[in-house]
Amino acid sequence: MAVPLAGLLSAAAGGHAHLDPFPDSRDATGWNTELVATAPNGPSGTHYRIPAADPPPLPASRAAHRIDPESLPPGVAPEAGLQVKTILAARAVSALFPEIMQIGGVRPDSMRWHPNGLAIDVMIPDYASPEGRALGDEIVEFVLANGDRFGLDHIIWRQTYYPRNGTPRPMADRGSDNANHYNHVHIATTGGGYPSGRTFLR
Repeated sequence: MAVPLAGLLSAAAGGHAHLDPFPDSRDATGWNTELVATAPNGPSGTHYRIPAADPPPLPASRAAHRIDPESLPPGVAPEAGLQVKTILAARAVSALFPEIMQIGGVRPDSMRWHPNGLAIDVMIPDYASPEGRALGDEIVEFVLANGDRFGLDHIIWRQTYYPRNGTPRPMADRGSDNANHYNHVHIATTGGGYPSGRTFLR
C-alpha cells in the first residue's frame, strides 16, 4: 500500500500528512517529496533542504540528485521495525547520496534508539579517506538542515554528538572506529509512530 506524503511539505503552514498503513515496508512507495540542494552554506560548502514549495533549481553539488517527479522510494535501509520519521530520513539519505550502499536499522542495543526503530546507521564507504569524511560531513549537514522534517533528535559522527539544537560536543573514546562512529553516521529521530494504523504528521 502507498504511503502518501503530499501534505508533509506544507506541515509548517499547518498542513497534515496522512500516512496510510502498509504491511510490508519494502512496498511503501509513493512518498511525495522532492530534495533539492540550496546555495552553499556551511563548512563543506553545500547546504540542503526539503523545500516547502517548488522553487527553481539552485546550483550545488547534489543538484543532479533531485528526487523527481513525485516519489521517494525505499532505499538501502531495511525498514522493518522503523518508525515513520526514521524511514523518511533513511529514504532521503539513500536518494540524495547514492554512494551509500548500507544503512543499518533495528537491532538489539542497551539504548532505546535502534531497538525502538528510532535510529539508523549510515555506513560510510572508505570512511578513513578524505572523500569518506567529506561524505559523512555532507550527510550530517543535510540531516541537520532537515531536522524538523525528520523529527531529528541527534546525530553522532566521528566521536561528536550533534543535538537537534545546540552546540556539537565531543564524546568519550569508546575504543574502536565503530563504537566511536567513525565508520558510520548515527541518525536518531523522535519516531513519529510505526507505519500501521492511521498516523498523522503535524
